[in-house]
Amino acid sequence: MARFRNRKMHVKPPVVKKQPSVDHIRGEKIPKSFVFSRGKLPCSLKQLELDLRKLMLPHTALRLKEKKRNTLKDFLNVAGPMGVTHFLILSKPKTIPHLRVARTPQGPTLTFEVHEYSLAADVARTQIRPRCPQGLFNNSPLIVLSGFGNGGQHLKLTTVIFQNIFPAIDINTVKLSSCQRIVLLNYNAETNLIDFRHYSIRLQPVGVSRRIRNFVQSHRVPDLSSLQDVSDFLAKAGYGSESEADEESATVSLATDLGRVNRASMKSAVKLQEMGPRLTLRLVKIEDGLCSGGAIFNQYDIGKSTKAEEDAMEATAEEETEAKQETDEEAEASQETDEDID
Repeated sequence: MARFRNRKMHVKPPVVKKQPSVDHIRGEKIPKSFVFSRGKLPCSLKQLELDLRKLMLPHTALRLKEKKRNTLKDFLNVAGPMGVTHFLILSKPKTIPHLRVARTPQGPTLTFEVHEYSLAADVARTQIRPRCPQGLFNNSPLIVLSGFGNGGQHLKLTTVIFQNIFPAIDINTVKLSSCQRIVLLNYNAETNLIDFRHYSIRLQPVGVSRRIRNFVQSHRVPDLSSLQDVSDFLAKAGYGSESEADEESATVSLATDLGRVNRASMKSAVKLQEMGPRLTLRLVKIEDGLCSGGAIFNQYDIGKSTKAEEDAMEATAEEETEAKQETDEEAEASQETDEDID
């Protein structure tokens, strides 16, 4: 009688696509981030932490493990070899949650009060058709800042930090098909609050019937069993209601790399659908170090900022801008050298 030996089944581990650390087109270092918490958080804030990690994809650690005994220095030691440039830290003091956005390894650090927040799941429940297509988080979101230009030096520094937290884009080389998400920060000068929103970008064909549009977008064969001829499907399709009418300002002509998205028409209307999370923030403090150092801005200080504090904020913002310009110049010089060698 034949004998069968037990053989162990070797399962191959899943292939994890390694994210590049340098943009192969512009030669710039790609910003990466860690999103973690300090102290004990309630369940809702732990879910907010996961939502922020998903928002920062693909250049973040989605499955970052954190323990109570981990200190900020532990995260900083790991951040260096991995090329992490920013920390997003959630905490829950006695009164109100805080979100700190810090530049590694030497700061500055922006501290925000989280006055209100809604999780991504809460936003999805309010929508009839929540949208999350495949590959939506394969590329970083675009960043749009509104209302920050007319403020003081602390708003200028906030603008520089948020502009550098996501990879920069080159309008001459960027593929529009990779621009699928957008992060919007709107500053209200009257209330000193910042509205933080996260949207997905959706393209809707213009000038075609509703049935044709649904057929093209769903990629499913329609049910023609109740029709006598295929022309009935086109004749009875009907157009959208007046509420779905597309404004001329929101209509664009698609580029060649987006033609496959809407095959029914090369003209499309740009629609934004909120994904969450949704935050209402208030900037309360800016420190010149990594979660430490001197306070170059404090919302609760009596009176206005001194001249020295404004100069310190302006110098920090200029250093951030100069560092980015030096990186651009080095990338251009490297590219010219490669062309000369070729």
